[in-house]
Amino acid sequence: MIARMLILVARGWQLGPSAILPPSCRFTPSCSAYAITAWTRYGALRGSWLALRRIGRCHPWGGQGHDPVP
Repeated sequence: MIARMLILVARGWQLGPSAILPPSCRFTPSCSAYAITAWTRYGALRGSWLALRRIGRCHPWGGQGHDPVP
């Protein structure tokens, strides 16, 4: 139930602000798509941990490229 609510928030981000802002993702899939996949596979707790780790790597020295959900 909590994971579904988090997924709705991420979808809102994808359809709202993310659609208006210029693309700036360093990774593929984007952080919101990564989070949705993580929540779908692992649930709210572990999926949130994976999503936060991914967002934490999103900085100039954090790498780039293809980074799928484990």
